[in-house]
Amino acid sequence: MTSENSTALEAQTNYSLAPFFDLSHDLLCIAGFDGYFRRVNPAVCEVLGYSEEELLSKPISHFQHPDDKEITRRTREPILHGKPLTNFENRYITKKGEVVWFSWTSIPVNDEELIYAIAKNVTHKKKQEAERNQLLSESSKNNSRLTQLNYNTSHDLRAPVGNLISIFSLMDISHITDEQTRVFIGMLKKSADNLKVTLDNYVDSLKSQDSRFIGLVDTKIMDVIDTIRLTIDSLIKDSKTTFRIDLDAYDSVNFNPKYLESIFLNLITNSIKYAHPDRDPVITIKTRFADGKKRLIFSDNGIGFDSEKQKENVFGLNQTFHENRDSKGIGLYLVYNHITNLGGRITVESIVDQGTTFELTFRGL
Repeated sequence: MTSENSTALEAQTNYSLAPFFDLSHDLLCIAGFDGYFRRVNPAVCEVLGYSEEELLSKPISHFQHPDDKEITRRTREPILHGKPLTNFENRYITKKGEVVWFSWTSIPVNDEELIYAIAKNVTHKKKQEAERNQLLSESSKNNSRLTQLNYNTSHDLRAPVGNLISIFSLMDISHITDEQTRVFIGMLKKSADNLKVTLDNYVDSLKSQDSRFIGLVDTKIMDVIDTIRLTIDSLIKDSKTTFRIDLDAYDSVNFNPKYLESIFLNLITNSIKYAHPDRDPVITIKTRFADGKKRLIFSDNGIGFDSEKQKENVFGLNQTFHENRDSKGIGLYLVYNHITNLGGRITVESIVDQGTTFELTFRGL
């Protein structure tokens, strides 16, 4: 706005624009198409440390950070052809040699060959962003190292645990006459089986967090269930768990087989782990279609929990709802991530002393 226009506007409104220009905490300036400031408000002088005379005496580029001069020049070109500029950020050097960041909104007036600009000092925000990025970088490196350590530890422990399970499977305890010894061996075998499941969960968790490309294939649900039942055969037999399976609606799903194995492994072992003390575990698995989607219903008759009370925490990492030393709070976290990472969803309903029901919805058909 030229001084003539400013005076005319002030005459029409009976207001002076000088206080608006001079008292604003934002940086206000008028620049010419020739690259020089024509007018700056006191906020510009205060931030940069130059007097108005000094700022008007040299090209604007003189005060810009050397690394930002070229991008500022390129960005300025459309303004000279009448295109406004918004949210452009660049750096300036103060008289003391400090770096400050400005975020600009600039409006050209071609007839006058002037640019009216407002800038906000975003130096503090940029420093916070730099500090945050540094912390995130360090955190990412630390997490990567911890993840690798956890993976190596879990992976290395699975081999001796697997050997221990093999030894138990080869043992013929029918010749052992001492009943207490037989009970102890059974307890050791069960502990080894549970330890293997826990280690598998940890490794699956670490793998799932690092998976970028997940293969999807047509997966037979019964084949996956049979694989899991064979893997934890002794756990199923010892707990006297029975299965009721109805796959009449559909018997396969386009999914990652390893993810589906992990889902069934965690749901089944949880049902056994949290079985009701007054009845043998019964696990029901059935499929159905609803709203054009494949749904899988998994339910048990275990001790259950208050799902309404715990609905915000059910699928969280390290969340447990019962006083069980074997509980690690990983299983449902894995189940949730496996199904949601592939575009599906999972819900849960559970009632104390009655059991738990999970409904898994798969993406597409």
